[in-house]
Amino acid sequence: MTERSILRRIRGVDTSDGAGVKLKRVIGQPGLDMLDPFLLLDEFRSDQAGDYIAGFPEHPHRGFETVTYMLAGHMKHRDNHGNSGDLVPGSVQWMTAGRGILHSEMPEQEDGLMWGFQLWVNLPAKDKMIAPRYQDIGPERIPVVRPAEGVEVKVIAGEFAGVTGPVAEIVTQPIYLDISVQPGASITIPLPEGHAGFAYVFDGKDADVAGQPLARSDLAVLSRSGDLRIAGRDTAARVLLVAGHPLDEAVTRYGPFVMNTPEEIHQAIADFRAGKF
Repeated sequence: MTERSILRRIRGVDTSDGAGVKLKRVIGQPGLDMLDPFLLLDEFRSDQAGDYIAGFPEHPHRGFETVTYMLAGHMKHRDNHGNSGDLVPGSVQWMTAGRGILHSEMPEQEDGLMWGFQLWVNLPAKDKMIAPRYQDIGPERIPVVRPAEGVEVKVIAGEFAGVTGPVAEIVTQPIYLDISVQPGASITIPLPEGHAGFAYVFDGKDADVAGQPLARSDLAVLSRSGDLRIAGRDTAARVLLVAGHPLDEAVTRYGPFVMNTPEEIHQAIADFRAGKF
C-alpha cells in the first residue's frame, strides 16, 4: 500500500484581517502562498473579546469559495442578497462567491472563546462567474465516525468510513475531515489519487502525520499519491485534513478577488464599484 509523505512543513504566522481580528495565517503567507486549489487557511482563536469583537464587516468576493468552520463561539452571517445565518459551534458554511457577493461575518458574543477556520478554495475559470450560493450546515448534520479505538472523525466533505459529508456539488471534489486521536491510537485515511492536500494540527501538543511528528500550529503539505496515516503521541490531538483536485490554472488575485488574468481583476473592481455585485 502506497503511503503519502510530507513534502514540506509550514508554521502559521500571526496576523490580523477584517476589522482587526487576530488570527494565524497558514496558507496565503510568504512561506506558502497557495496550495492549488487552496488559496488561504486562517485559524482564529482567542478568548479575549478585543481580538475578535470588530469581526468581518461587509466586504466583497469574486471567483472562489470561502469555507468557515466554527469550533467555538457564535457569529452571524449576512449578505447583500438578503441571506443570513448563524455560525454556531460545530457548524460549517461553504460559500461559493461566483460572480460576486458582499457579505459580513460578525460576532454574536461579547466575551468567551471564539475559535474556528476560514479556508479559501479556488474556482476553475469556467465557474468563476456562476451565481453565488451557500451551503449552511448545522453541527447536527455533520456525521461522526469512530473507525478505530481512540479515533473520532467528523466528515464535513467527501467520503470516509462509509459515510459522506453534507457538503455537496463542489467542483474540486474536496475532502474535509476533523480528526481526533487519543495517545497511541492511529488511523489510515484513503485520499483520492492526485488530490493536493494538507494536515494541520490545531489542538493538543502534536500528532504523528505520515510517520513524522507534527507540532501544534504546523501544517504538512502532503504528496499526491497514497493513503495517509495519522497517530496520536503522548497527548490527545486534533488534526484538520483537507484535500482537493488541483485546477492547474493561472491565478491572478487582488485582495478579495481571484481570477485568471489581470484584465478579469480590473473588471471585478469596476463591477464592484458600479454596484453590480
